[in-house]
Amino acid sequence: MRVTSLKTARQKWMGIALAICLALVSESCFVSVSHAATAREIDVSVDVALENFVRQVKGGTEFLQSAKGVLVFPDVYKAGFLLVGGEYGEGALRIGGTTVDYYNTAAGAFGPQLGAQKKTLILVFMQADALNKFRQSQGWEVGIDGSVALINVGIGDTMDSTTITEPIVAFVFNQKGLMGNFTLEGAKFTKQNKKP
Repeated sequence: MRVTSLKTARQKWMGIALAICLALVSESCFVSVSHAATAREIDVSVDVALENFVRQVKGGTEFLQSAKGVLVFPDVYKAGFLLVGGEYGEGALRIGGTTVDYYNTAAGAFGPQLGAQKKTLILVFMQADALNKFRQSQGWEVGIDGSVALINVGIGDTMDSTTITEPIVAFVFNQKGLMGNFTLEGAKFTKQNKKP
């Protein structure tokens, strides 16, 4: 009897914690669901994110010029509480410096979670085949539809596109610079119906 009541109490508290977490994530991460950014707002934010990238990474300009396409999420918000968390952001895919499509990214996370953070995510398509496969998908997920190599360039290091062999590479950074201790596993990218 006591074991049953403890189990019931634990389930009740887990349900409450999950409800609180979902409320926090909805408020802090998924505000864009009720107020989605316009195409113009996204493009302006993408310009700023790319300027920051080029300023932080030596050789960044040349690296981006050699890319077949660049998918930029200027603001990806992540929030979590106890054992559940999630993240969301909106961005644009650029080919030859021009926006061709808009995307959102979303991911859930399980395990110890607490607090909120904001980051910038840039995916660089180094091979045309990888870019074409990405654009043809209805919802592209890291680890299922393809792999993404996370690049962490140290201070003073120069980015060189000739030494990178992976078809898709990613950079994650915040106001302090590039973040290397990060994973994109499970992140999903979905095309949005926005007009440039």
